[in-house]
Amino acid sequence: MELKDLLLAQLEREAEASRKVVNRVPEGRNDWKPHDKSMALGLLAALVAKMPGWVTLIIERDELNMDEPSSEQFRTKPAASKAELLMALEEGVKRSRRALETTTDEHLMKSWRFIAGGKIRNDEPRHVILADTVFAHLAHHRGQLTVYLRLCEASVPALYGPSADEQD
Repeated sequence: MELKDLLLAQLEREAEASRKVVNRVPEGRNDWKPHDKSMALGLLAALVAKMPGWVTLIIERDELNMDEPSSEQFRTKPAASKAELLMALEEGVKRSRRALETTTDEHLMKSWRFIAGGKIRNDEPRHVILADTVFAHLAHHRGQLTVYLRLCEASVPALYGPSADEQD
């Protein structure tokens, strides 16, 4: 089996779980946060919706340098509505699926770098970046978002097993 096939399957699983959570994000609560040091709900929801689209960036570019003005487009911003979140998620998954389908294992073994604050923050083979920085990182933020949902009195979907709101 090729790496891209494993990553495509992971993308589909992560996309499905993300859809379930993003569908529960309450409208009009973008500025809410559980603590002053916490990320605002709108930004966290946008991050969960847009992270599957990072696959395309990692396959198509050799690095992302957040210190460059042209990288401003890659900074996550809150969406105006749940519909906008879901559209961003679906568009990102579609582009990422296409990027994975057309890449090669050889390309996935090549290094990719993330630069911020004048420092190389990450320099690993693309397949490692995709597994760790996209998919594992996405699961972390999606879990964070489920806690926000609970605190906002929204129902929490079953993801890896039943939730208190969905027993089946």
